[in-house]
Amino acid sequence: MKFALINPNWTYDGSIYFGCRHPHLPLEFGYAQALLERAGHQALILDAHLFDLSTAEVQARIADFQPDFTVIATAPTYLFWRCPPPELRLPAAVARLLRHSGGGLLAVGPHASTTPGATIDKLGVDAVIRGEFEEILPHFADPDWRKIPGIAFRQGKTLYQCGEPWQANLHALPPLSWPDEWLARHRHQHHRFDAQGAGSGAEIESSRGCPYRCSFCAKENFRGLYRKRPLGVLLREIDGLLRQGVEYLYFIDEIFLPDSALLTALASRRLRFGIQTRIDLWQLEMLEALGRAGCVSIEAGVESLSELGRQQLGKPCRLSTREISERLIFAKEHVPFVQANLLLTDTDHPTTIAAWRKQLIAAGVWANDPVPLFPFPGSPAYRQRWGHPDDSAWERAHAWYLRRHSVFCDLQDGNPLPLEKLDRTGGVDA
Repeated sequence: MKFALINPNWTYDGSIYFGCRHPHLPLEFGYAQALLERAGHQALILDAHLFDLSTAEVQARIADFQPDFTVIATAPTYLFWRCPPPELRLPAAVARLLRHSGGGLLAVGPHASTTPGATIDKLGVDAVIRGEFEEILPHFADPDWRKIPGIAFRQGKTLYQCGEPWQANLHALPPLSWPDEWLARHRHQHHRFDAQGAGSGAEIESSRGCPYRCSFCAKENFRGLYRKRPLGVLLREIDGLLRQGVEYLYFIDEIFLPDSALLTALASRRLRFGIQTRIDLWQLEMLEALGRAGCVSIEAGVESLSELGRQQLGKPCRLSTREISERLIFAKEHVPFVQANLLLTDTDHPTTIAAWRKQLIAAGVWANDPVPLFPFPGSPAYRQRWGHPDDSAWERAHAWYLRRHSVFCDLQDGNPLPLEKLDRTGGVDA
C-alpha cells in the first residue's frame, strides 16, 4: 500500500499559538515512514512547511503518488503537540483539497487524540489515530478497522474508539535519517541564542513523555508515559546527522533528564545542543557535565515564584524560589544561554515578578514575562475546570482564554480571532 504523510504549510494569523513559527523536522513522520517501509509499504513524506509548498504543488504531488491513504498532521511536529494551535483550518484545507485524490484520509496529532469525534467532523477525514501513531499506520492494511488499536472512526452517527490512545514502544523506532536536501533547508537552530552557526540544525528526541503531571501540559492522551530511546540507536542517529554537517541539535523531549551515559557520549562528539527541563532535577555536578557535553541552551520551566503557585499548577518543587534562582545562575556559568519560564498566576504579585526578573537578568539568565496559561484539552487544567473534553472542548477553552486575557505574549497574534471564525478562514494555502 501507499501512504502519503503530510505536514501542512503552517500559518498563524489570528492564532493564539505561542510556539516557534519556523519549520522543524517532522520526527513522527520520519519514524512512520521507516516502519511502513519495513512492513513492505511505500511512504512519501510531504512537508509543505519545510518546502513552502502551495496548494497546487501539494495537490500535484499527491495526484502523482496516488496514495491509498493520506495522513494529515494537526500540529506542527511533535515538538508542539503539548501546545498546538487550537485551530484546524490548515489540516481541514488539506483534507478538502485531497478528498478525491488522497485515498483514505487519516488525521494524527493532539486534536485527534483528545477530541477524536470533533476532529473527524471538522476535517472530514475517515479516521483518526489517538496517541502516538507510528506503529499504528501499517495496521490499516487490514480492512477491518475495528481490529486497529488506538483509532477512532464513524459509521453513521456512531463513533467507534478502539481501545486507549496508543503509546509507542520506543525500542521499535529506528534511528532517523533525513535527505541532504531536507537538512540543507533546515537552517533554523531552535532556541539557540548564544551564537548563530552557519550550518544546519536538527531536532531529535532521547526520551518521550514525562513522569510529572503539571496542570498546564496537554499530554494526558499522548506522550504521557516517560520512556527512553536506546542509547545506541540515539547515537547512530546523532552520528548520521553530524556526518551530514548538522552542527546543532535540539532535544524535543518533554523533559530532558540527567543521564550520565548520554552526556558522556555527547561530550565526545563536540556538538552543540539545546534542551528543555526542570532545573530543580539537576545537581550542580550534572549541570557542569551538561555544559561539558555541549549544551548551549536550557529552557527551564519555573512557572511560579511561590510555593502555593507551583502547587496549584501541579508542579511541587523540593527547592525554594531562592534555591531555584541559585541553580539557574549556576547553570548559566556552564551553559551560554539559560531561560526561566513563568506562567501568569494569581499567586505572583507583579512587583515580585519584576524584582525576580531583574535579579536573574542581571546574572545573565533570561526570565520571561509571565505567559497566560491556555487550558488545553488533554491537560489537567482543562479537566479540573470543565471535566473530560467533549466535542466543543477547543471552542470552550479558546473562548474562556479570550475572555480572560486582553494582553498576550509577544509570540502570539495581537488580535486573535474567535476559534469558530478562525476555523472558517480555511481558504489559505496548505
